[in-house]
Amino acid sequence: MLKILKLGGSIITDKSRLATARLDQISRIAHELSGIEDLIVVHGAGSFGHIHARNFGLPERFSGEGLLKTHLSVSELNRIVVEALHDAGVDALPVHPLSNVVLRDGRIHLMSTEVITEMLRRGMTPVLHGDVAMDVSRGAGIVSGDQIVSYLARALRAGMVAMGTDVDGIMIDGRVLSCITPERMHSIEPHLLPAKGVDVTGGMRGKLAELVRLAEIGIDSRIFNAGGSGNVRRALSGERLGTLITGREHGDGPQEA
Repeated sequence: MLKILKLGGSIITDKSRLATARLDQISRIAHELSGIEDLIVVHGAGSFGHIHARNFGLPERFSGEGLLKTHLSVSELNRIVVEALHDAGVDALPVHPLSNVVLRDGRIHLMSTEVITEMLRRGMTPVLHGDVAMDVSRGAGIVSGDQIVSYLARALRAGMVAMGTDVDGIMIDGRVLSCITPERMHSIEPHLLPAKGVDVTGGMRGKLAELVRLAEIGIDSRIFNAGGSGNVRRALSGERLGTLITGREHGDGPQEA
């Protein structure tokens, strides 16, 4: 069963400080992923991408220099993550979306998945990340890790999607919702808090929108707190952590945070 894990930029970077990786968290998570097969890892750009993008006015203003500096910065974070995985015994390889994604109006229009499926077939773990990408309508844009997860889950029919964040799930009045269905989105959106630090990809609202699209075609996902020791491995093992986003009724009342 194919598993897709998203690691939020708030977990692996300090989003308030330019290009600052949280090396302890990255190392811990890498060790939790040791031995897990059929896995794709996607990570956010955090302070390696969002601050550069904001400074250059991306994606609203086309800037070749901004594209280059943003891409080089997020590629550096990707290198750190891939090397930590390798040190933990995971056969990881980088995949840079700038080179295999084309956008249209800010959404993924084309994405080559052949290299990803070949890596998986060979027992490797592809590691993708939030990045800049060319856009046939706007010149260029930002492709979020959340949008990449959504696209790959559809294209490769993932059996599990887990979104690691710095919160325990979708929270309302200090309590975690155990389950969200597409029908409940209109009542939940007003309660979603803005992202911490600089974020040009929509924060929790953007994340949840991508996952609701998956739920509508029958692919369930979970938003969980990847900051707790062991939580990443627990989530990928199928434990009921955080908030389930599903198109099916599961009893969607709150649970204690």
